[in-house]
Amino acid sequence: MRLHSEVALSSIQERLDALGIVLPPPSKPAANYVPWRRVGDLVYIAGQVPVVDGDFAWIGKVGRDYSTEEGKECARVVGLAILAQLSGALDGDLDRVVQAVKLNGFVNCTPDFGEQPHVINGASELMIQVFGEAGRHARAAVGVAGLPFGVAVEIDGVFQVR
Repeated sequence: MRLHSEVALSSIQERLDALGIVLPPPSKPAANYVPWRRVGDLVYIAGQVPVVDGDFAWIGKVGRDYSTEEGKECARVVGLAILAQLSGALDGDLDRVVQAVKLNGFVNCTPDFGEQPHVINGASELMIQVFGEAGRHARAAVGVAGLPFGVAVEIDGVFQVR
């Protein structure tokens, strides 16, 4: 007989497996902050950036160095980093997520670039793939002149959990 928590744990993990998604290890903070903080039933995930195999990736500006579609793929990678931090905050049990509340997306882009919402869709669509309707969230998607380490995208998030 499986306990409720075992059933819950298998649900999101089975979805991740079906989607071919393997979460990366959570990144260590790059400065003086914590990667996540739980306050009541909310988990705040600090801004995440694209890291691949331990190295910063997608260095440059969307609209100059990367297309909108490439920026969207970058945002998906950042979304995976958010899920990795969230999983760590929940002792590996992503089924404790009640809903994604909000993502704030920052796109390092040229001054004339106006497709930030399409770029951040890479992370938003991932949340819906993983959590279904509970993955729908409020959001901001803004263009900025620069981001830490010169990366193309940074995203933070808020999740309601049990």
